[in-house]
Amino acid sequence: MKTVFLVTIPRVLLGLLFLVSAVDGFWWLATGTNLIHPPTSERGLAFETALQNSGFIWPMVKVVNLTGALSLLFNRAPAFGLALLAPIMAVIVFFHLVLNPQGIPVALIMAVLGVLLVVAYRDRYRALFR
Repeated sequence: MKTVFLVTIPRVLLGLLFLVSAVDGFWWLATGTNLIHPPTSERGLAFETALQNSGFIWPMVKVVNLTGALSLLFNRAPAFGLALLAPIMAVIVFFHLVLNPQGIPVALIMAVLGVLLVVAYRDRYRALFR
């Protein structure tokens, strides 16, 4: 039961969050519009637009989002999927702390889910720090 609450539920929720983000990002690439776009500050929109207009960062981030999400959802190398998503989660948290305070609650939920999974998979990361 402890495994379900500390590993499975956070893994699935974080996977779904990043899957939705990937689908929305690919939709934007195909159509130029978002399926989901929460309220974003003017500075936040400027940052997002710069990523989208770069021509390579946005697609690369969305491929990483999709890869990490599928890894978490299908429980195939989930520690690797989380390692892929960790830098993106850090940017998302700082984005909301600095540029778009409206999104802080979702960023904090995402961070908590990520920390729960890092703790759960700590044995798989141990070799990285030897």
